[in-house]
Amino acid sequence: MQHQNEVIGKYRWTICGLLFFATTVNYLDRQVLSLLAPSLSKEFNWSNTDYANITAVFQFTYAISMLFAGRLIDKIGTKVGYILAIVIWSIGAIMHAYAIPIGTSVNSVLAWAGIAAVPVSILGFMISRSFLAFGESGNFPAAIKAVAEYFPKKERSFATGIFNSGSNVGAILAPITVPWIAVNWGWESAFIIIGAIGFVWIFFWYILYEKPEKQKRLSAAELHYILDGEIAEKEPETALPKEKISWIKLLKYKQTWAFALGKFLTDGIWWFFLFWLPKYLEVQFGLVKTDIAFPLSVLYTMTMVGSIYGGYFPMYFINKGYNPYEGRMKAMLIIALFPLVVLLAQPLGYISYWIPVVLIGVGASAHQAWSANIFTTVSDMFPKKAVGSIIGIGGMAGGIGGVVVSKLGGALFDYYEGLGHVQTGYTIMFVLCALAYLVAWAVMKTLVPKYAEITDL
Repeated sequence: MQHQNEVIGKYRWTICGLLFFATTVNYLDRQVLSLLAPSLSKEFNWSNTDYANITAVFQFTYAISMLFAGRLIDKIGTKVGYILAIVIWSIGAIMHAYAIPIGTSVNSVLAWAGIAAVPVSILGFMISRSFLAFGESGNFPAAIKAVAEYFPKKERSFATGIFNSGSNVGAILAPITVPWIAVNWGWESAFIIIGAIGFVWIFFWYILYEKPEKQKRLSAAELHYILDGEIAEKEPETALPKEKISWIKLLKYKQTWAFALGKFLTDGIWWFFLFWLPKYLEVQFGLVKTDIAFPLSVLYTMTMVGSIYGGYFPMYFINKGYNPYEGRMKAMLIIALFPLVVLLAQPLGYISYWIPVVLIGVGASAHQAWSANIFTTVSDMFPKKAVGSIIGIGGMAGGIGGVVVSKLGGALFDYYEGLGHVQTGYTIMFVLCALAYLVAWAVMKTLVPKYAEITDL
């Protein structure tokens, strides 16, 4: 394999590296608020429901935007679409530093219009989160489309696992950098500094990315390797007029519903871990600010391992003769068993906070392995021209699932906090986190029991 890679070239992995960098930045920007949430909640007197509403606005906006982001990227192309996405989300990230003035200004307009005002801090952060979500919704449709363009099917889940591990690196770097910046320069600076990193990425993407057929840095051998087995899609784009693929047409396929429901049932689990773990460690174990940096870094380092090796895992079955989809589904069933260890997080948490950190780390690691594979089921079965749109539909479903999980968590935590047993709320949520993947796998397998490639689009 190594000899073959040396012969055909490795430029596709440079593209994978750019996708990794972008996804790292994506999750850095996304996680700043969750790390500052304990101190901001005290400063602005937010309840768990208030914080859940702020995160739910992000998730709802992300969900709706994903539907259109995939469609837009299919239309304008991966290069321009990715640049547009990261410009918007970087601006949205920086806007958080000015959330209070934004909230005050909008509330003045609402008061003038006779509409009841929302607390300034909550409104300002909701608006900023909406801009961030709108831009970030373009990351995965663009990245998955780039993988479909630059990698043959047998390598796609591995490449997806590598770039998707950027989400874990972002989650590792965030607790190391964000609290430190906030303590030394104020919480506003954390949003500004982290938000500005995206503009650095744009420079490299603009120079290094081009479609494979037009990429001068790509050898003829590597281009042939990438397109091998993609005969139906080798013809030049100008050979036939482009037909707009309607969402209604895409929704008639069980493959679309399998992906969308799989995302709906599992995406919210990852977002729950991302947005609520800092508050969990504070409420249950008294860890605050820089205290949480090391345990969260350990946890997300574990998830990076899951993302990379989980993406490679289906190759074991594919090399045994299974087609990519069947090999992927066998791997995903095994992956879905690992989150069951999260059921032990609360019963054993009295021993040390490291017990739930490690167990949740296993569950979160399994999610990243699952994510690398569920994304790739789309390019396994759909032609490249539809990949962005399908990813968008699934992303919308996943975002709605995230809204449900976040709102449920906020309500449970406020209810049980009022009873003096907030731990019970987290126990219920961890049960949900543990079982979601097996349920999702069963739904997907029921809808698409065998490999069925879409050829009539």
